[in-house]
Formats: sequence, structure tokens, C-alpha cells
Amino acid sequence: MKSRNNRRNFLKNFTLGAIGASALPAVVLAKDTPERNAPGARGFNEVYKGKNNNRIAFPIGGIGAGMFCIEGTGAISHMSIRHNPEMFFEPAMFAAISIKGVGAKVLEQLVPDWKKFGMRDAGLGGTGGATWGLPRFAAAEFKARFPFAEIALKDATMPVAVSIKGWSPFVPTDEDNSSLPLGALEYHFTNTGTKTAEFVFSYNARNFMRQGDVQNNIKSIKNGFILSQEAITNAPEKQGHFAIYTTDDNTVVDHCWFRGGWFDPLSMVWNTVKDGKPKNNAPVEKDAPGGSLFVPFTLKPGEKKTVRLMMAWYVPDSKLRIGEDTTGAPPTFHKPWYSSKFKNINEVADYWKDNYETLYKKTSLFTDAFYKSSLPPEVVEAVAANLTILKSATVMRQYDGRFWCWEGSGDNWGSCHGSCTHVWNYAQAVPHLFPALERSLRNTEFKENQNADGHQGFRANIPISPLVHNFHAAADGQLGGIMKVYREWRISGDNEWLQQIYPAVKTSMDYCIRTWDPHQKGVVEEPHHNTYDIEFWGPTGMCTSFYLGALQAISLMGKSLGKDVTAYTTLYTKGKQFLETELYNGEYFIQKIQWTGLNAPDPVKAQSFHTQYSEEARQLLQKEGPKYQYGTGCLSDGILGSWIARVCGMEEPVDVAKTKSHLLAVHKYNLKKDLSAHVNPQRPTFALGNEGGLLLCSWPKGGMLSLPFVYSNEVWTGIEYQVASHLMFMGEVEKGLDIVKACRNRYDGSVRNPFNEYECGHWYARAMSSYGMLQGLTGVRFDAVDGTLFIDSRVGDFTSFISTDKGFGTVSLHKGKPSLTVAYGNIPVKEVIVSGKKVQLG
Repeated sequence: MKSRNNRRNFLKNFTLGAIGASALPAVVLAKDTPERNAPGARGFNEVYKGKNNNRIAFPIGGIGAGMFCIEGTGAISHMSIRHNPEMFFEPAMFAAISIKGVGAKVLEQLVPDWKKFGMRDAGLGGTGGATWGLPRFAAAEFKARFPFAEIALKDATMPVAVSIKGWSPFVPTDEDNSSLPLGALEYHFTNTGTKTAEFVFSYNARNFMRQGDVQNNIKSIKNGFILSQEAITNAPEKQGHFAIYTTDDNTVVDHCWFRGGWFDPLSMVWNTVKDGKPKNNAPVEKDAPGGSLFVPFTLKPGEKKTVRLMMAWYVPDSKLRIGEDTTGAPPTFHKPWYSSKFKNINEVADYWKDNYETLYKKTSLFTDAFYKSSLPPEVVEAVAANLTILKSATVMRQYDGRFWCWEGSGDNWGSCHGSCTHVWNYAQAVPHLFPALERSLRNTEFKENQNADGHQGFRANIPISPLVHNFHAAADGQLGGIMKVYREWRISGDNEWLQQIYPAVKTSMDYCIRTWDPHQKGVVEEPHHNTYDIEFWGPTGMCTSFYLGALQAISLMGKSLGKDVTAYTTLYTKGKQFLETELYNGEYFIQKIQWTGLNAPDPVKAQSFHTQYSEEARQLLQKEGPKYQYGTGCLSDGILGSWIARVCGMEEPVDVAKTKSHLLAVHKYNLKKDLSAHVNPQRPTFALGNEGGLLLCSWPKGGMLSLPFVYSNEVWTGIEYQVASHLMFMGEVEKGLDIVKACRNRYDGSVRNPFNEYECGHWYARAMSSYGMLQGLTGVRFDAVDGTLFIDSRVGDFTSFISTDKGFGTVSLHKGKPSLTVAYGNIPVKEVIVSGKKVQLG
């Protein structure tokens, strides 16, 4: 999960204590949880208000371009545009409305109680939120229609109805226009009074781009201003520019707030806002504390006005560099993709202004298609909520456009670098929405991350460059990558790409066999590093299912290229037999712990990450075996490789009846409605107390080890969704929805941000396993190699979103007859297979 250096610090600190209407059959809907139907309870995929609009922060920005969040209150926070997460950066910027003869208020709801002593520097009076003491609207309601955020403000003392729409472009298959460093806030006003009224809208911001005391200023741009920090000698990464402007030619701009000490600047700005008298101050050479823009307008009763506030940023350099480049080239640092497209902030701002309407329409095509879904609202909510990860600081694009990612975002550091292969195994959104970006991950894995022997590092350098190979390969990550090459080929239909990458894939597969199955039993037997940051010793259902999936994938790819794959199919047959007999206890798949008779050295001497053997641990080794295993446990990921194979477009390699039995056991034993009595000495805040959630592992038949694998008692949303999706594939829709509801009930806005499912960091990538539920419920998949649209519904008639390499839209099934509506691009369907039978599109 975590990079080696990051995890050392993390574990050190941790040790010290730092730590739509559904088309489902009636039988499914009749068993909705009481929580969902309780009087006054918020419905899934509906408006957040009251206590549910407490922790909302919704990302706005481009893929790999940085972000800021609009909160459910209307406030701006999480300003993370310098290629690094800054979760507590709430810049002093705010919109306000002044009504002549009535007064002025900030266009936000009252500050939530948790912020009063829940932010950094709270003991200093909340200096980071210097605007919190200004008057605000009484209440707000928030509605998400990704990537649009809609806020309705209410205040009985103000004769105006106000709504805010925040968004940034998101157009599946168009990765470039979806990776822009920009966003917009549309403020909509309606005069609800009985008289014509004079209004002044304003937007006000300190120069939060300022870095130190030199070469900072606020520049002019049409109908707005640019908060700027020029490059400082020997520190080009400090350069940064943030433009705030409107499309209203009546805009008046104050480029320099009152200069003074203490609270002078903000005090004087509020005087101006309150009086409704815009100031027009020209730019000054340096040290302007902040800037404001004003849009005066008059509305008759019932009349409406929209102010389009546009934001763009440009930070072309960074100090971000991770990993040793084996080529010996001079050190370089991360530069964002957008700096290869735009030369300066003005070019970004002009592009945004010139293309706003087009990008709005294209983005709306996605939103409209996605929300036409008739699938259960908790599923639609979960999938959409986790698409915000693609707008968060978790994801990045380097100068040449290649995708590179953290696992999640720490408060002020990227959490666990390098597009970690075993974490990104789970994430199913990108390969369908932006297939070119996902293919760039495969290219990195099988080129820069892989050496001539086939050893594949599971964390890529940034900037991307050849790795030093000085640690274990990750079995689940490397084997999963082979399956994902198959997936990317079928999604793209690019036979030439497959032909080019296949030799490296074969080298990888052969390395996996030599390393983890040297006796060619068809089983991952030697100690194998995995997503739990430890090594499993002996055969496991989890990683052997990955092995079978990889053997199946390379056999299918090899056959298409005319290669001899006999050795792989032979291993597959042997491994399948072993897994389904020796690793199946009659109900679920287990691990056979083994640490003798292997090629690997004694566990005490083996290279491992953070697995030391004290004298006490050595004694425990003799009794129970190596630390951090699961043995007879019921592992939620226990058949994960079979799910990965399924979502990659293959048949599941493991017996379906036994797979289903395993998943039913996971639901029975690992899903807890109330965790109050659950013991978790690890990281409990993901789910605890009277909350529900799916445990990573349990030991219902006994045999729990003294020190099972290090995260075993935790709840991870990414695993919850993969199990839910897999249950849906098996026809167990209700049980899958049980898990989804338990998860989304924790993320209802009252305690946790509904748009930030965290694990080791905010906006954790594993949660994009949620996208797999679309396929789990409907079986919808488009194979571009053959031009075949597959449908295999588990919910009867439905309408669902589909995204492919060339376009997106909706697929519907009505009385057994399929139909396809393409909203954008094209989806070149040649034939349709519904539940195994060829049919015609309606």
C-alpha cells in the first residue's frame, strides 16, 4: 500500500500513537435496510441537507492537474494545485452578495461546528479561515450530479434565491480536455422580493499563491485578476498563477486590497462589500494582499441573473521526484501535462473562456447518460462518488501525458507513490472512461518498471524512468497486470499494441512462474509480497486465483498471436485442480501456511518490509509460522483474482459454485452491522463503533493467528465494492447491496465526506472498484476486438451507462430486447450477446 520511505514514517508515527427508480425485482427492493427507509433519512443519490451536509468537500479540477473543493456550504477548501495534497489549505476566498437597503452576506452556509476546533491552528482562533466571522446564509442543501455540484442557499432575511453550480470538464475518452487546470462556479440569483432591487455580486481572494516576500503580485486579466507568484531564483517550483474572472463585461476589479497590518485588509474589503460600492484599483507592483471583482446588477421581482465565475491555474514546475533513475541522467522533476499544452496562465484562461460552452455540453452529455441509470441508487451514488478520485490530488499526469498516481492523498503529502500495481488492480473506472490513460500505466509497468529478467517493480518513479530493482515484486500486482493487458486489448481493439507489448508480458509471466511456482505446480507457493504490505508464505487462494487468471490471459493473448501457449495451459489445469481441492475447505478458500521446504530462506532471514523478528516473534514462529498470514481465515479478497479476470473480460478461472460459496461466506462472516464489539488494534477509523462494514478477514472456524496480516481487522471500501460486485455477478444482488449500503451509510456526510472514501490517505484509489458494480449488475461489456456487446443482467430490465474506447452512452434491456444509445463518439457494435445468445439491437 505505501511507499517504503513513506510507510516507514507512517508506521513509526503510528507506533507512537499518530494515528432513479430501480429495475430490481420487488423481492430485492422489499428488503431495503431500515436505515434507508427510516422517516427523515436521506435517500441514496439524493440531496444532502441538515446533518448530512456537514463534511462535504467535492473536488473540482482536471485529471492530474490539481484540485480545489467546493464544500456543501459553498466554501472553497482543499486547495491543492501545487502538485501536492494540501487537505487543510482553505484559502481566504469567498463570494458575497450585497442588496441595497438590505445588507450583505457571504454566499455560504454558516460555518459547520466541527471546524471551530477541528482545523489546524484552531487554538490560534482559526487563522486559516479568516473569513469565517463574516455573515453567511442560514442553510444550504447540496446535490451531486458528477462532475457537477449543486448548492441551494437559504436565508429568510435575504430577498433572493441563490444557487451555485460548481464543475470542471469531464468527458470520457477525451483525456486531454478532462485534464485541464480549471473550474467554474456559476452563481444563480432570483429576486424573491416584491420590489426591484440593486445587487452587487463580489468575489474576493487573498493572494494565496504568494510564496515568501518577493516577486508576488496581482495581475490584470479581462473581467478579473490573477493571483501570482513569479519564479524565484533557484526555486522555479514556487512560480504559480491563479486566475479568477467572469464573462460579464460590467465587472469592476480591485487589484489591490487595503495594505496594512493585523486584520486591516479583510476588514476594509468587507466594508466595501457591505456598502455595495465596487472599487476599481489598478494593479500595483508587488505585495497586494488580495483582489476582488464586483458585478453590479438590478433585478425586478422574479427576475434572474447568472454570474459565471471562472478559475484557472498554472504551476508549471515542482520539486517532486521519487526514485533512482538507473540511466544516470541528470535529476529532473515532475512537470504537469498541461504545461506542455499551455505556455502561461493567460493561455489556460483564454482556452477555458473560448471553450466553456462546448466543454459544458460535452460534460453534460456524460452526466445525463450516467444518471439515466435505473440501477439501485446506492450503486449509482457509490460509483459517482468515487469518480471524484480522478479530480483529486491522488492522480497526476506528467509532461508527456502519461498517467502516474499515488494510492491516496495524505494531509500534505502524496500517500504511497508510483501507481502501485496491486492497489490499482481494483480500480475499474479509468480503463473504461479513459482507456488511453490506463494503457499508459501498462506501458510503464512493462517497460520502465520491468527488467530483463521479468522482475517488475510495483511502484513507478516520478518522473517515470527505469527502476532500481531492489525489492520483491508484488505477486498480485504483477499477475494482475498480465490480466489487465488482456483487458486493455479487448477494450481498445488495438492488435498492434498487443503485439508490441506481448514479449514483455511473456517475460513477466515466466518470471512469475520461476519465482513463485518454481516446481510448476500451478500454485503461488513461495513467499509472495502483496497488497497487505507483507509476504504470504505457502499457497493462498487469493494469489493463486491471480496466477490462474494471468495464465488464462497470456494463453488467450498468445493464441491470438499464433504463439505456443501449451506450457501455460498445462500449469493452468494443474493449478485449478490444486486450488479447488487443496485450498477449499468446503465453504471458502484458505491459505496453507508453509515456510519449510521452499526455495526461500528462513522467514527470519528473508528480505521483508517492516517484518522484524524479535525473540518473542521467533518463539511465535515455531508455534504458528511466519508473522502476518491468514491461514484458515475467511479472506474477503480470498478469490480476488477470479473477480479481476471477470472484469477484465475473461471467464472466471475458478469453479463458479465454489466461488459463489466463498463469497456467501464472506457476506455471512465478514459483514458486520455493528462493530461495537469488534477488536481492531490496527487502524479503526475507517469503520468503528456502531457503524457497519465488511472486515478484511475473519476466522469463523477457528485458527486465528496471534498476529494475522497487519490490516486484517480493518474495513476498506475498495474491498467492500469488489466483493459486492462479485456477489452481483453471482446473482446475489441483495447481498451485494447489503455491503454497498453499509459502506455508503458511513459516508453520509454527517461524519465523513461522501466524496472522499479514505484508506491510506484521502481519495484512495482502491475505491474505484465500485465501477465494477455496473458490470456486476448488468454484465454490460463491449469487446472492441470483435465488436461484440455483451449483456448478462442480474436485475431484469435495466438502463445503465456504458463507456468504451471511442464513445459513451447507455445500454438498455427491455423484455429481453437490448438497445444502445450513443451520447458521444461512437460504439461500433457488430453483434450483441445477451445471456449467451446472439440477438439484434432494438
